[in-house]
Amino acid sequence: MPEHWETDAGDHGVALLDIPADAFRDRTFEVAIDFAVKAVPDADGPWHELRVLVNGAQQWARRVPTHPDGGDSLDYRMRRTVPLGEPLRINAVTEVHRVRRLRLRVVADEE
Repeated sequence: MPEHWETDAGDHGVALLDIPADAFRDRTFEVAIDFAVKAVPDADGPWHELRVLVNGAQQWARRVPTHPDGGDSLDYRMRRTVPLGEPLRINAVTEVHRVRRLRLRVVADEE
């Protein structure tokens, strides 16, 4: 049965997903990171940022202006092969300016 790992940080700024090592096989995961926000009413220059670290190394980062009317989001997808005996640690770190965090979630599904 394929593995499924998930962490939901809610409205917190950091999410950490630790997938332990497997002693018998290599694994490949499809990883999805979803970060949802909403601009503060009448905010001047709102923005939101998502950084993704994999095993301590920065994999991806993006800062974008937040849509002033309604919600906005940043999503990141990646495929990662994890060699036998090695763990996978995914860290999603967010920053916001004049924006309220709504959701930060990391999901990894084995292919």
